This record gives sequence, structure tokens and C-alpha cells, in this order.
Amino acid sequence: MPNMTVGESEERRTMETSAVLDRIGELIAQLKGYASKLPPVVHLASVPTGVKPKPEAVEVFEQALLRFREQSGRSPFKSLQDYLIESLEAFEVGNVLGVVQPLLAVLDQVERMHRDREIKVGPAEEKRMGEYRAALVKILPGSQPELEGAGRGM
Repeated sequence: MPNMTVGESEERRTMETSAVLDRIGELIAQLKGYASKLPPVVHLASVPTGVKPKPEAVEVFEQALLRFREQSGRSPFKSLQDYLIESLEAFEVGNVLGVVQPLLAVLDQVERMHRDREIKVGPAEEKRMGEYRAALVKILPGSQPELEGAGRGM
């Protein structure tokens, strides 16, 4: 193995924006799968015990979070870990709103980091962030009115 300079080895450990978005996408996929199985009238902040995510779904969520923690190391993305842990804790008990809010905060933080030029975000990643934000907002209550044209006036 060729000798690496300190900068090269650190660069290899640094998490890329696309990898961050891969992990966020995994978390959102688990959340969407769970939210799609909920009855339409369930209060999303307090789900009955029988409707909590299956242990397998929680395990997949945890694994995605662990991969994120391993990859983020000393990168600027390390600051996102608290939000992701918060979302995991909410997911474990079935608190959909408690999962959506920290994931939206992660997207906000990534956008701020890009704006402040702490990280690089390409056009493909910007598109993914928009898709992820739309998916999360769609899960929130009130995003799908029961009546066509509701809220648009007469």
C-alpha cells in the first residue's frame, strides 16, 4: 500500500454529500414505509402500541444511522448526528412527527453548510434534497386534504 499523506487519509475518511444523502434516503424510505401502514386517522404524535414500527424496520433505521456515524467521522456532517439520533428515538416509538422534524432539520443544515461553502453540493444532490424534503412534507398531516380544492377558496 503506498504511503498516504495525512491530508489524503483524512480525505478518504471524509464523508461525501452523496453518501450523506444516501443515508438520509434510507431513513426516509423506512419512515415512508411505516407511515403508509398507519390508519388515516391516527394522531401521528402518539401512535397506539400495536401500530409501532416492526423491530426489523427499527433495525434497518438503526443500521443506516450507524453507517452514517461511522462515515461522518471528523467531517462537517458529524454535527448532524444529534438530529439523526432524535429521529431514531422517535421512530422506535412510532412518533412520525418526531421523525420528520429532525430529518427536515438535517436537510436545512446541509443546505446551510452548502450556502456557507463548508461542503460541496452538486446539481444531482440538490435535486435529491428537494425530493427528500417533498417526501417528508407529504408525510406531515394536512398535506393531503380530503376534498379536492380544499383551502383554495371559491
